[in-house]
Amino acid sequence: MKAVIMAGGFGTRLRPLTLNIPKPMVPLGGIPVMEHLVKLLKKHNFTDIKSLLYFQADQIKNHFGNGSKWGVDMDYVMAQADFGTAGSVKNAQKYLDERFIIISGDVATDIDLTAAIKFHKKSKAQASMVLTRVENPLAYGVVIVDDNGRIDRFLEKPSWGQVFSDTINTGIYILEPEVLDLVPAQTEFDFSKDLFPKMLADKMRLYGFIADGYWRDIGNTSEYSASNQDLLEGSLNLGEFGQKVEKDGATLWLGEKTQVSPRATFAGTVIIGDRTKIGPRAKLFNSVIGADSIVGREADLKRCVAWDRVSIGPRVKASEAIICDGVVVSEAAELEENVIISSNAKVGNDALVKANVKVWPEKEVEAGAILSSSLVWGERWTKELFTNSKITGIANVEMTPELAGRLGAAYGAIVGENQTVIVSRDGSRSSRMLTRALIAGLISAGANVAELRTIPIPLLRYQLSLQIEAGGIYARVSPLSDRRMDIVFFDSGGYDIPVSKAKSIERLFLREDFRRASMEQTGKIEFPERVIEYYRDGFLQALNIESFRQSNLKVVIDFGFGGASEILPAILGALDIEVIALNAYPDPDRVYHYSQQEEKARKQLSAIVKSLKADAGFLIGPGAEKLTVVNEFGKVIDYQTLLCLILSLYLEMGNCRRVAVPVVASSGIEALAKKYKIIVDRIPDTHLAMMDALHKSGADFVGGTKGGFIFPGFQIGCDAMFAVAKILELMTLTGKHLGDVKQNWPDIKIINKEIPCSWTRKGLVMRRLMEHTARKKRILVDGVRFFSDATNITIKPDRYKASFYLQVESKSEDKAKSSLKEYASKIKQWQIKNRR
Repeated sequence: MKAVIMAGGFGTRLRPLTLNIPKPMVPLGGIPVMEHLVKLLKKHNFTDIKSLLYFQADQIKNHFGNGSKWGVDMDYVMAQADFGTAGSVKNAQKYLDERFIIISGDVATDIDLTAAIKFHKKSKAQASMVLTRVENPLAYGVVIVDDNGRIDRFLEKPSWGQVFSDTINTGIYILEPEVLDLVPAQTEFDFSKDLFPKMLADKMRLYGFIADGYWRDIGNTSEYSASNQDLLEGSLNLGEFGQKVEKDGATLWLGEKTQVSPRATFAGTVIIGDRTKIGPRAKLFNSVIGADSIVGREADLKRCVAWDRVSIGPRVKASEAIICDGVVVSEAAELEENVIISSNAKVGNDALVKANVKVWPEKEVEAGAILSSSLVWGERWTKELFTNSKITGIANVEMTPELAGRLGAAYGAIVGENQTVIVSRDGSRSSRMLTRALIAGLISAGANVAELRTIPIPLLRYQLSLQIEAGGIYARVSPLSDRRMDIVFFDSGGYDIPVSKAKSIERLFLREDFRRASMEQTGKIEFPERVIEYYRDGFLQALNIESFRQSNLKVVIDFGFGGASEILPAILGALDIEVIALNAYPDPDRVYHYSQQEEKARKQLSAIVKSLKADAGFLIGPGAEKLTVVNEFGKVIDYQTLLCLILSLYLEMGNCRRVAVPVVASSGIEALAKKYKIIVDRIPDTHLAMMDALHKSGADFVGGTKGGFIFPGFQIGCDAMFAVAKILELMTLTGKHLGDVKQNWPDIKIINKEIPCSWTRKGLVMRRLMEHTARKKRILVDGVRFFSDATNITIKPDRYKASFYLQVESKSEDKAKSSLKEYASKIKQWQIKNRR
């Protein structure tokens, strides 16, 4: 028999649980709700299943595939628009040539579908609703049936004054195929609002089967929690959840390879997913713990639902909480009743999340904090917008078209009427969405726009360096997370905008009192030509082209599906360099997400360089500003070593008196400076500070610790494409491969750690750090870098998070580890306000 699963809803009322996954994939007892429904359909001999998809469809397709794992044949029908419940089934009409059942993909139920089919056949119905009785029918379609089950009255979602029955529509329907002829194609049309009222009006055979068994619409977070508790308490029967174990009066369902301490205690029913670990003296009552999770020692969980990959630290207390996938709840934190911690969020040590609070995805509750109101999307914009020259947020949730439009208008008001702003982006569709909104905002303020579409950031910088436009904006997928977007702002000349201008934009954005242009003064949109040609000419003029002739260099470059693939190969070809290009075409669906793909890409690049006996390999990062480099032996060069290595090659060429590096750069730089008798400037660990060092402070070379370099003579900022060419030029001029460069700096062990610290304690910690280092040799440019007992220590507050960055360098690994432990402890102690 055939079945249709309605799985295209947005799950808006179930947010924040459904921000990252479609509603049918929300886990019930650790298994997606829709998977339970597939098993139920199979149990009642429905094996030909059509799933109707619309929102976040790929997650459902990837999970179920062709359905063979569950003994069914699963196909998918994608809606082109939201045509309502009946309209979406109409899209699948060509597959539905016999009697079929329709079930919503987001209900918890164990209803006897075989009995419903028998009733439908016996009644000779054209359509049958499966009905159930509930205490509060307000949110549902209320139905009255006669003694034979024929529907007399039907009202969708009544008010209390219209409640005439406690019998409601479950959204499970059995239809004869001809009923779909009543549904207009490509038109919004609902079963409950349109089709069934029409059938009633036309006196068609519309019946209702009042079912026994369990049914609950998982329409909001309260219903979701209740469904899980009903499952654990036995009123919902969904079969087995692994190996059943009885322990001290409790029922445990254990997945594969679980590790449960014999000293853990349980009450009620507890479901524990595959490969999950339960620590000693942990207490669990009527709770679900998903797969690949950890519950620490002495944790106390009552009526909690935890999804997969959750880490619950020692001595955590939680009651009636929902803890979504990837969440970290740190030691001694407490979650009061009805708290929701959404995907990949973090709760710090000793934090308290008060009752009914929702923490949305990827948010962080600081260590020791008391959170009494929900931490949701958009709240960050009420206080601080910019981090350095960019704004970062969750794609299409924080970083919305509405926000981008306001930003564009604010920046347009700053640059002024009839001034031109360059707008460009990476290849992702979200970036395209944001640039469209930015452009609308800019021209609404009277600014003109030069749209460069999809180009790497260095081309935008170079175009701005020609002093034609007043500024620039670039939208991209963040290099730090594939779900985050950056909007980066540039000043005239190609500089990152200074803090003062960022604050001006921020003030206008938050006040929303920027002036809009009149209709006659609305800005223009232009599409500049020859931008790539200008960049190419300047690029080649800044190189010693003759050094490449007869070099016979062969390099492997992974372009990561970015825009650099359309520019750099032709330039290197003009230098007679053989390029083996990987991922060398822009693809909006495969823009490299460094947080997930970088390590895999590095290994692949390394293997190819080695097998092809190439001279070097390069991985060009998002935005084409930073590099990962592989030497001729296939070794991936870490960033600290790469900085020393490139500087060593550069210094061999002479004509260098001063270099600038971030405060966190290895002390090996000073060893090179001593050998070559040059001056080293330690600068803040920001891109703007790197640019200032070269163009305002007279440095001859600037290198970063994250794969970024600024060479003089061409580009104003970091340019990975130009850096590739300059590194190859240095190789040809010195006659050395990267693996040949003699290490003229000591072998230094560098280790680092992040230490949590609330924003309100950062000033206190810095004051005590200054007191502690008052008599030590130190550098004060970005945090404090000081020298203690043959060890270099850098402590600086993180600009993005409630934490401190601690880095320790020493020739002795043991000494580095002991110093790291010592100063991590000091940073924690310095946070205590009333320290004597």
